[in-house]
Amino acid sequence: MSKIKFKILCLTFFFVFQGVLLFAQVKILDRIVAVVGNDIIMESDLQQQVEFFILNTKIDPNTPNLRNQVLDALINERLIVAKAIEDTNVNVTDEEVSQQLEQLIQQNIQQIGSEQKLEEIYGMPISRMRREFRDEMKKKLLAERIKQFKFGNVSVSRREIEEFYETYRDSLPEVEEEVELYHILKFPKKNQEILNEVKIKAKLILDSIRCCGDFADFARRYSQDPNTAIDGGDLGVTRRGTLVKEYEEAAFALNEGQISEPIESPFGIHIIQLVERRGENIHTRHILLKVESDSLSDQLVIDFLSKISDSVKNGGNFAEFAKKYSEDQESASIGGYIGLVPLSQLSDDMQDLINDLNEGEISQPVRVSSGGSYGFQIIYLKKRIPAHKISLSTDWKRLELYATNYKRNKLYQQWLEELRNEIYWDIRL
Repeated sequence: MSKIKFKILCLTFFFVFQGVLLFAQVKILDRIVAVVGNDIIMESDLQQQVEFFILNTKIDPNTPNLRNQVLDALINERLIVAKAIEDTNVNVTDEEVSQQLEQLIQQNIQQIGSEQKLEEIYGMPISRMRREFRDEMKKKLLAERIKQFKFGNVSVSRREIEEFYETYRDSLPEVEEEVELYHILKFPKKNQEILNEVKIKAKLILDSIRCCGDFADFARRYSQDPNTAIDGGDLGVTRRGTLVKEYEEAAFALNEGQISEPIESPFGIHIIQLVERRGENIHTRHILLKVESDSLSDQLVIDFLSKISDSVKNGGNFAEFAKKYSEDQESASIGGYIGLVPLSQLSDDMQDLINDLNEGEISQPVRVSSGGSYGFQIIYLKKRIPAHKISLSTDWKRLELYATNYKRNKLYQQWLEELRNEIYWDIRL
């Protein structure tokens, strides 16, 4: 399989459906270039996906046969959708379509800058986008569901892994240096006097909104969240478990349209408006007022983390300390585990920090940005794995993943050939 075919195979489902919103505004009804079942592919569809593929892969636009290979990928995508529509084992609910479409719209709003700009670009209100793109989103979800149904449980035997390794060992990439990292994150406590002043300000803003104010207008004027203030404090649609605990608990307790009392989180003081709730997904706006920490608060956190580090050096368990004290919600419950990470994927500052550590050592407390706030963390380097040539003895799990993906891709290609024989399609270039 050529490199370009591999890239197209990997990106097909990403660019086809992300392109629904990114390029919908320039779609032109020109001429049909392919027919797949009851569906058609237009010249404009093809050109848009070629441009989007070039943008995402940085491939040379003059690559021979690029246009035909992108069209081939589009045909495969439409064949899968056609099969998914007729398969009674594959179902997508209206709620799932609404949730996924809303998330995609919010992603586009964030990329473009505001709802108003998005509406100007597409020449239609958000409400119409929800109607116009609903069918395409349903097709996307149906295609994902049928692929998961057919290939989600693909597994490989020990023999298959060994055979894969023996066949491809000379072409498999070298495993780059990796580090197994854990951390404990703490946020400085707010100065009580400053905190009280900010709470009073938040209460005044809240009273003004409840009296006769527009939440979005007040967010633009007063919110100190640089990422959302310009959009009237709009955080978009988020799923339960993705926001800080204090914010989430307050937001899920609201009724649609209701505004919360001032809520304190590690980022500051929030005033929250629940725009909409759908199951475990909420759409909120907020006004954030930051509470600046002072040097004394910073030093207290640094001293606390230093004491934890000393305790671990004297026989304490880093993971237990992380579970008890870390304020990183994602990693605290698993002992502060960050992961087995390729060193090259870390920032330059983090690489410098890790390179100064030996296995089993803990870093000094270092300042780290976290959203619109900051905290301090200590890093525990449990293991360092040097770059090496992949082998059965040291990289079994990695080879199992490679072999599984190879098998899944092979089965997927066979299935596509079956669909091409089963479902009518025709190229009309």
